[in-house]
Amino acid sequence: MVRSYTIADLFTLGNAGCGTISIFLCLNYIAEGRNKFFWIAFVLLFVALACDIMDGYWARRSRRQSVLGADLDSLADIVSFGVAPAVLGFTLGLRGGWDMLILAFFVVCGISRLARFNVTAAALSDGSGKVKYFEGTPIPTSILIVMVLGVAFAQHAIESATWFGAYRLGPATVHPLTLLYAGSGAGMISATIRIPKP
Repeated sequence: MVRSYTIADLFTLGNAGCGTISIFLCLNYIAEGRNKFFWIAFVLLFVALACDIMDGYWARRSRRQSVLGADLDSLADIVSFGVAPAVLGFTLGLRGGWDMLILAFFVVCGISRLARFNVTAAALSDGSGKVKYFEGTPIPTSILIVMVLGVAFAQHAIESATWFGAYRLGPATVHPLTLLYAGSGAGMISATIRIPKP
């Protein structure tokens, strides 16, 4: 299997590795309350984005076609730009019942968006195999949520001090900040948003 990897695939695996370690750092923060190295969880998601950009660059440049490329890229993206940002939000205090439902919605939308892209890529291509546009917002746009959470963490606007507070809604609690995730998820599964693919 290792022999089948291309340079692009190695960047994709770097993407997945960064997302996974970011999740581990979040779990460590929850378990031990150690924030000395927690900022690395944010940085790693930006490194994951850089790896995602580089794997696209090398995939376009390479003459050797990866047999794993598209699927590997989607799986890495769901870890780094779906699950990791959701875990980051949970770690910083978005732990109400409605919060968890919204975070799960965000992840499910990311999975759905990536699956749709893989299935419809041929139909969306211009005949050359190159996809002309993204249908729905690309999942790496969740890095914007990571940026917002990074600012919140730097300003200690986490846990009980989360921006916009928390509200009891029926049987569970919701933090309005989770609406960022709801909006991002809805954008990913939208059929009307079309973004030109570079």
